Amino acid sequence: MNKKVRVRFAPSPTGPLHIGGVRTALYNYLFARKNGGDMILRIEDTDSNRFVPGAEDYINESLKWLGIGIDEGVREGGAYGPYKQSERRDIYRRHVDQLLKDGKAYIAFDTPEELAAIRAEVPNFQYDASTRGRMRNSLTMPADEVQRLIDAGEQYVVRFKIDPGREVRVNDLIRGEVVINSSVLDDKVLYKSVDGLPTYHLANIVDDHLMEVTHVIRGEEWLPSAPLHVLLYEAFGWTDTMPRFAHLPLLLKPVGNGKLSKRDGDKLGFPVFPLEWHDPKSGEVSSGYREKGYLPEAVINFLALLGWNPGDDSELMDMQQLIAKFDLEHCSKSGAKFDYQKGTWFNHEYMMRLPDERLGELFMPIVREKTGKEFDPEYVARAASLVKGRVNFAGDLWDQADFFFKAPTEYAAKDVKKRWSADTPRIMGELIEVLEGIDDMSSANAEKIVLDWIASKGYHLGNVMNAFRLAVVGACRGPHMFDITELMPREEVIARVRRAIEQIPAPEA
Repeated sequence: MNKKVRVRFAPSPTGPLHIGGVRTALYNYLFARKNGGDMILRIEDTDSNRFVPGAEDYINESLKWLGIGIDEGVREGGAYGPYKQSERRDIYRRHVDQLLKDGKAYIAFDTPEELAAIRAEVPNFQYDASTRGRMRNSLTMPADEVQRLIDAGEQYVVRFKIDPGREVRVNDLIRGEVVINSSVLDDKVLYKSVDGLPTYHLANIVDDHLMEVTHVIRGEEWLPSAPLHVLLYEAFGWTDTMPRFAHLPLLLKPVGNGKLSKRDGDKLGFPVFPLEWHDPKSGEVSSGYREKGYLPEAVINFLALLGWNPGDDSELMDMQQLIAKFDLEHCSKSGAKFDYQKGTWFNHEYMMRLPDERLGELFMPIVREKTGKEFDPEYVARAASLVKGRVNFAGDLWDQADFFFKAPTEYAAKDVKKRWSADTPRIMGELIEVLEGIDDMSSANAEKIVLDWIASKGYHLGNVMNAFRLAVVGACRGPHMFDITELMPREEVIARVRRAIEQIPAPEA
């Protein structure tokens, strides 16, 4: 067995990638990078009836946006391909034939109608050692009859022959030893002649073995399949190369009980998919974290802490820090509540950390859309930087910084009533003269000169500064006033004050 750590993320292209699947991919990636290993992306598309056009591209784009790097896959290539299961039919067929030859599997001709009839007859029917003897399969039929039916083109499946009464042990890296009696397992279908494709159970085992996967890290929902997979490894004689299993806890609803679903997101207003998804059949559009304005770094940090902890008080961690701290022993056995509000908090924290240049890149398309104009990128970036502490998402920046890009045409009535007196126009006129005489409009210098002038005149500081803000911004809101006037051209500041003097009506006596 290749001692190098090799993990795989193996989604099915049956729709958008759920955020729970993203977390599984992330944990695989963190584990691989922590241990100097490789990350494989394998597309499990053997269920042709559920295939959805565009889903595979969506999966690749989602992982790329999030920074989850793939070492081997359909796009990346690699020495263990093909990495799409529909292109591995011959490989699976050889392994099916091996199981049949060794007596570890058998052919079954039972029709859906026949299976439905016996399920109606036998309560809790299970196709296993206790019932297979009364069914139409190669264990109950003469070999020549089996061959005749195959030659005649009758549809069949290949079932795994499970011996009852065995204790099957799964050593899980998160849950410890899990023991299940083989009598509770049914003879799973491994292959279907109707499309010449294997089921998940066979394809999964064969691919993991041939791709030399050392660790299978997947969701808790796959834990019931683990004993079957252990038995399949034994049937093929591959016990020495059996990967280590780790079954991750479920992501749970934010409110109530049960597994997180799209309905929860729709009801509470948060995405459950990494990217916006356009359903090719229904035309329905589902929201995505990217389009909602989440930063990929924030999504990664948020997801990493849903079911895992770093073993210390660390909370804000970039990808490299997560890799350094990641350990499966710190994964929880119990489900993790999906605290979407915490996700918003993470995004705010990462917005605060963004360099001005990147913040400006996020804000520029919004400014362009709102104004129909082009602004200097540095100006846009600095404007966004001044208000970033007040926002959670890039989409919130406009509401906080719109006045940097358009002069007010209206003035907040409550602020006018409170901050604009009969003397205000005269005082604002004097302020214009002060501003025109300032050579250095840097925030600290302009603030000192203006405040000294206010003090020398005996004016009320709050009244003058709030009226000044009302004239420039249109309301008593925004960042530090002299940070605004440092960034905004002096001519624009003065023009706005003049316009306010002209447009704000004198207060009623």
